[in-house]
Amino acid sequence: MSSVFALGLNHNSAPLDLRGRFAFSLEQLAPTLLGLREQLSRRQAQSQPEAALVSTCNRTELYVAGAPALVKPTIAWLAEVGGVGSDALMNHAYVMEGGAAARHAFRVASGLDSMVLGEPQILGQLKQAVREADQAGTLGTTLHQLFQRSFSVAKEVRSSTEIGAHSISMAAASVRLASQLFEDLSKIKVLFVGAGEMIELVATHFAARTPRHMAVANRTLERGEKLAGRLGAEAIRLAELPQRLHEFDAVISCTASSLPLIGLGAVERALKTRRHKPMFMVDLAVPRDIEQEVAQLDDVYLYTVDDLSVVVQSAGEKRQAAVQQAEAIVEAGVQSFVHWLDQRHTVPLIQALNQQTEDWRAAEIARARKLLAKGEDVDTVLEALSRGLTQKMLHGSLAELHASEGEQRLQLAQTLSRLFLRSSSKPVSGESGESGEEH
Repeated sequence: MSSVFALGLNHNSAPLDLRGRFAFSLEQLAPTLLGLREQLSRRQAQSQPEAALVSTCNRTELYVAGAPALVKPTIAWLAEVGGVGSDALMNHAYVMEGGAAARHAFRVASGLDSMVLGEPQILGQLKQAVREADQAGTLGTTLHQLFQRSFSVAKEVRSSTEIGAHSISMAAASVRLASQLFEDLSKIKVLFVGAGEMIELVATHFAARTPRHMAVANRTLERGEKLAGRLGAEAIRLAELPQRLHEFDAVISCTASSLPLIGLGAVERALKTRRHKPMFMVDLAVPRDIEQEVAQLDDVYLYTVDDLSVVVQSAGEKRQAAVQQAEAIVEAGVQSFVHWLDQRHTVPLIQALNQQTEDWRAAEIARARKLLAKGEDVDTVLEALSRGLTQKMLHGSLAELHASEGEQRLQLAQTLSRLFLRSSSKPVSGESGESGEEH
C-alpha cells in the first residue's frame, strides 16, 4: 500500500551550515528529483514513486508518494547528497507520514511553520517547487492532490484569518510599523546596524517584503558580510554610517555598544540631504543605539524596544486567536486529504471487482444467447442466467467460509453477513442483532 511522507530540515531543526549542505537552486531541482526517483525506483519496481523538492533559505523538504519502505532509502540518499551520515542528518531532520505529512505541508503553505509567522513568500516558493516537479515528470496524482489542497488551505487561512496582519515579535512589529509609514516596502532602502540574532530576525522579516535595497553595517565587517551575503544585501563599515545615512528610508539598529552610534547631528544632516523625506528608525538596543533627541525631529519616526513591546502586546491576543483559527482550517484539510488517500487505496480493488463481475456477466450473457439460438425456452434461459451469476458471485465467499475454522470462521461469517444480508434482521449464528443495521 502506498502512502505519502515528508523528509526535511528547517530553521528550527538544523543550523545554517547544515542547511547549506542541502540547499538546491531552482535549476538543480529537476535533475535532483530525477536522481532520487531513479534511486527509489529500484526499490519499488511496481511503479515509479512520486517526488517533489522544496528548497529555501529556511528549509529543504522532500515529499514522496510511494511505499512506506522507501523512507529509509530516501534518508540515505539525501544524506549522501549532503555529504553527511544518515544518523547525522536525522539528528536535525524530521520524517512525517500520512496525515502528519499533510498537516506539515498545509502548515508550511499557510505560513504557520515559517520564521516569519504568516509570511506569504513560502506559498510562492511551494508553487514553484510543484511546477518544477511537474515539469520533471515526478509529480503524480497523490502529490498533486496534496499540494493543491495545501494551496487551498493556505488561501482559506489567508482570507478568513488575520494570521498575517498582527505582529507577534519585535521583528514583525518593526515591519508592521514600517508598512504603516511606507505604502510599498518593496520601494524603500533599509539599513540594519549590527549583525546579531535580533537584527538577523528583523532582516529576515524585511527581506520577505523584498525591499529595493538592503545594507548591513557592523563593527566586525566579516560578520556583517556573512549576514549581508545571506540576505543579498550590501555590507558596509560602521565608520561609513554618517556619510551613508541619508541613503536609507528605514534604519533598524541593535548592537551591544555602550554608547549611541547614531547621534542627533548625523540624523539632522541626513534629513537635510534627503530634503526632509521621512525616515523610519527602530532602536532595539539596550542601552540605546540612537540618541533619544532624534525622536523630536519632525521627519523621523523613531521607535524604541519599549514602543514595540506595546505593539506586540496589543496584537498578541488577536494573533493567538488567528493562529488557532488557522490550525482548525489546517486540521479540516488534513482530515479531508486522509479520507481521499484512504479511498485511493481501495481503487485497485474496486477496479478488480468491477472487472471480475463484468467478465462473469459477459460469460453468462454469451451462454444465454447460445441457448436462445438453439431454441431454448426464454424463461428457462433467464433462470439459468440468474443462477449462473449468483453462483459465481457466492462461490469464492462460500469456499473460504467452508475452509476456515474457529475464530477466523466466525469473523468471516460476520463479514459475509454484513456484505450479503444487510437488509436482513436475522443474524447468523454467533452474531449480535446489530449485524443487520445500516451503517
